[in-house]
Amino acid sequence: MSHRVLSARRRWRKTFRRQGAAIMQSVGRHPFYAGIAGTFLAAAMACLTFMTLYDGRADALSHAHQTSENLVAIISSDVARNVEIYDLSLEAMVDSAEDPATWLLIGRLRQSVLFDRATTAAYLGGAYIVDANGHVLASQNGELNPTVRLDDRDYFTAQQRSPAMGLFVSHPFHSRLRGGNLSIGLTRRINAQGGAFAGVALLAIRIEYFERLLDTISTGEAGSVFIVLDDGTLLARKPFKESDVGTSIASSDMFIRMAAHEQGSYVTASVVDGVKRIFTYAHVPGTPLIAVVAPAVTDVLAEWRKRSLIAGGLTMALGGVFVVLSWLLAFTLQDKIRAQAELVRLAATDPLTGLSNRRVLDTRLDEEWRRARRNGSPMSVLFVDVDHFKLFNDTYGHAAGDEVLATVSECIDSAVRRSVDLVARYGGEEFAVVLPDTSESGASLVAEKIRRKVQGLHLEHGNSDHGTVTVSVGCATCLPSRGGSALDLMAAADQQLYAAKSAGRNQVKSAA
Repeated sequence: MSHRVLSARRRWRKTFRRQGAAIMQSVGRHPFYAGIAGTFLAAAMACLTFMTLYDGRADALSHAHQTSENLVAIISSDVARNVEIYDLSLEAMVDSAEDPATWLLIGRLRQSVLFDRATTAAYLGGAYIVDANGHVLASQNGELNPTVRLDDRDYFTAQQRSPAMGLFVSHPFHSRLRGGNLSIGLTRRINAQGGAFAGVALLAIRIEYFERLLDTISTGEAGSVFIVLDDGTLLARKPFKESDVGTSIASSDMFIRMAAHEQGSYVTASVVDGVKRIFTYAHVPGTPLIAVVAPAVTDVLAEWRKRSLIAGGLTMALGGVFVVLSWLLAFTLQDKIRAQAELVRLAATDPLTGLSNRRVLDTRLDEEWRRARRNGSPMSVLFVDVDHFKLFNDTYGHAAGDEVLATVSECIDSAVRRSVDLVARYGGEEFAVVLPDTSESGASLVAEKIRRKVQGLHLEHGNSDHGTVTVSVGCATCLPSRGGSALDLMAAADQQLYAAKSAGRNQVKSAA
């Protein structure tokens, strides 16, 4: 290897060492650089992950939209095909009814001429020829009830008023001929020889047909699928409620959009139950019906959320570890910062119990009071006092008393689980617990839990009426937004503590 190459390598190594030393000196002088750099990298990694997850959310919504379009097409096709078949039967019924020769026939022969086999289809409630006065002249099953008139039905009056009506689909009704079965009517007009109104041919379709059709459509636990008339009258809905049938949604923004376009899709909250759904709809060809499929957004995004929680959780965990390591490195580069942090921690801790001290209590109490006042939330404070502690010290000694205080403090701390809560040693044998955003009932539950836990320790105390170490707890709750001060709340809790002691100790007293 030539001398020139060796010299170049030596110069490169020296330059690298100098640059590395300069970087290390800079980081040593500014230890936060390492933490900031690690945080930035972790944040960039998290942003890339969340962008990918957001794209996955858009894909999930798009797939749900496509699936809904397919389901709407299936419903629309089934309904359109059946209506077309029924309409052909109606036309045949009209032709036969308008032929005078038909009415000269008797018995089954006239029945076979008036009603074809399509009128025996499943979910068809019945086929009828109704005269101009609303009386049933002929029925598919041969049963006639001369006391029943149908001239007030919308399917009758619509045909009576308009010779050019054609096929008419009625609103839902309870049948007068079939024991009140919920149905809709399909009718065509029957004319006399001069064109005068002579009655209607009627096919009654049970609402059950639409229910069974919608039952085959899966839209998730909170999803919905329904069929509605073009005037906003609801015919059927899944999940089914009979009370919904016949109700009108015509005034809702949801239906106004549907009525204005042949088909489409949008996201909004349902007027029926308030659930946010993806509404995909289409008008059924040749009918006044609209088919709608509406999966709930929560159901559509359920799988995406599971994957996102895993991916996002791993990203946050790894990023968090990376940030922690970066900041640990930063803090280890400067002993002074670490020492100062240790001093701050020691200054905030009671040396005997390891709980927060009085100074931390005063600071946190003021902070939580101001926060509760801004938010309009309740705030509670507990005063906990070891019963007959002076007698315990006199009997068992101060060393044993210190052990009891340490044990009781651990017991109180374990009973208060939330990170926003604060347990502090107030002084002597007294402890204070600050419970932000906690009602009187919630604070009383925590206080009773503390009392039971301490009594459950079974620490011997011969001078106590209970034979063991117990505590009395005073509890006070207020709404800072209504005025007062944190000191007033502490004073109220202290009064309740004295009330608990006066009442015999080993109990909880509370006030709001």
